[in-house]
Amino acid sequence: MINIKKDFPIFKRKINGKEIIYLDSAATSQKPAQIINAIKEFYEKYNSNIHRGLYTLSEEATNLYEKTREKVSEFINCDKEEIIFTKNTTEAINYAVFGYFSKILKKDDIVLLTEMEHNSNVVPWKLLSKKIGFKIGYLTVNNCKIDLNELIDLLKNKKTKVLSITHVSNVLGTINPIKEISRICNKYNVKLLVDGAQAVPHMMVDIKDLNPDFYVFSGHKMLAPFGVGILYCKKGLLKDLTPFISGGGTVLEVTKETLKFKEDHERFEGGTQSVADVISFLHALDYLNKIGMNNIKKHEEELTKYALDKLKKIKDIKIYNENIKDRLGVIAFNFKDIHAHDVASILDENNICVRASHHCAMILHKKLGINSSVRASFYIYNAKKDVDKLINGLIKVQRVFKK
Repeated sequence: MINIKKDFPIFKRKINGKEIIYLDSAATSQKPAQIINAIKEFYEKYNSNIHRGLYTLSEEATNLYEKTREKVSEFINCDKEEIIFTKNTTEAINYAVFGYFSKILKKDDIVLLTEMEHNSNVVPWKLLSKKIGFKIGYLTVNNCKIDLNELIDLLKNKKTKVLSITHVSNVLGTINPIKEISRICNKYNVKLLVDGAQAVPHMMVDIKDLNPDFYVFSGHKMLAPFGVGILYCKKGLLKDLTPFISGGGTVLEVTKETLKFKEDHERFEGGTQSVADVISFLHALDYLNKIGMNNIKKHEEELTKYALDKLKKIKDIKIYNENIKDRLGVIAFNFKDIHAHDVASILDENNICVRASHHCAMILHKKLGINSSVRASFYIYNAKKDVDKLINGLIKVQRVFKK
């Protein structure tokens, strides 16, 4: 991987005279100057609302906005009509849950999740379950992965209607075999929703190859600003997806007696969108394409292996996924007798940014028998020297708590 850190203005900053070592990209990525400049350019040259103004400025903004939709569809290989802009992954999941599944699920049905899900792929289902009464089941996580044989056994129950699963765990880094899972779901006529928030920024995702019914992810984890999420909805299901965020921009006609929605994706994007952020997402995708998603995945794999080898040499550290294969650059760990928050606090003294919490994966942490963990996560701007700084910081942690 070429040295691209120079593209990221935040890394020019020093805190207390020390450089920033950012190892929390699973939470959000840093932004290169190209994306920051794209936001500035929008407000300087194109600022106007979209789809509504019959003047050049609005038409230019609309064209850029829709060009981003086209770029997203090319990036994940689907039709542009299947792309719906949301604020984030969480909103995209809620849209699918309450805009589609709320209409097809019944009291005796079963929705299947896994023990490694982010809360955003658990809470909406729990809320809908309280309303409808369906049951929620969980695929077990053993040795940091799910068992496809267990999946098959559970899908044989004709009451199971949906599998909602993360593509990549935000704690374990495990890559779930979505293509095979999709094939199994299709065989048993089970709908598939995939949370791709930790996958799309780090590896090539081909929707037509994976064949999910719904697939969701966020721009802010892949160089773009906050405020841009993606809901992919298979074309055949769009007609059954209800706009649950409705209002201006979604309708063709409103009278006292009638309501007629637009036919295309616009009916799902009610109100004024984060136009500048969406348009800057286009530049983020261009940036990633220039590097190449396969190169990004390879870089993270090499960095993860290097980090795991180093971490294993530190005494009294428990790593929650030591597997090298079928994973991405997320490593969760704990010291035997030192709280995760204390570890993160001492690392912060040297501007080493890691996450210390349950990472919104409370079910998985309970399964692991812990309340929290330290998480280091990598992206394109990280290098082995960042890992070395982390290791030195962890050695300092041990020294502090031995006093």
